[in-house]
Amino acid sequence: MSSRRGRAEVVTGANLSSMTDTHGADGARPAPAAPDAPRHAYEALGLRTEGTLIERLGIELEDVAIDRVTARMPVAGNTQPAGLLHGGASVALAETLGSVAAQLHAGPGRAAVGIEVNATHHRSARDGWVHGEAVAVHRGRTTASYEIVVSDDAGRRVCTARLTCMILDLP
Repeated sequence: MSSRRGRAEVVTGANLSSMTDTHGADGARPAPAAPDAPRHAYEALGLRTEGTLIERLGIELEDVAIDRVTARMPVAGNTQPAGLLHGGASVALAETLGSVAAQLHAGPGRAAVGIEVNATHHRSARDGWVHGEAVAVHRGRTTASYEIVVSDDAGRRVCTARLTCMILDLP
């Protein structure tokens, strides 16, 4: 904001670069623990992530089962201009975990699509990784719901989310 109340600055290339969060403080995204592991885990599930938000956010699947899916996401590159983890990144991590679990529950010939997501942000993170765990709350014939807890490296709860997916038959 400019010094004149209520007037926004004009966004230019010069000031836009200071607003981006595509890299950490040192200018680079943290390297994944095993560079091929995230892509391999998604491909094993038949999911393509190239060019998706999953790839952009650096979400790495860890444990995958119908009742429980875990993953991690770097804080660097997923922050708001103030340097805190962006709440939308936490929600995207949560929705990704619940959606993967719901798709596993749906099985072949069916698709899981998110119909409702909500989240409460308890604290933020400035560095390191956040870790998400989606646990099934309900797995039915037409819907599946998951509670997703996002925690920081110290195990402190950053966000609690709930996702409900509709299970559809593919044509």
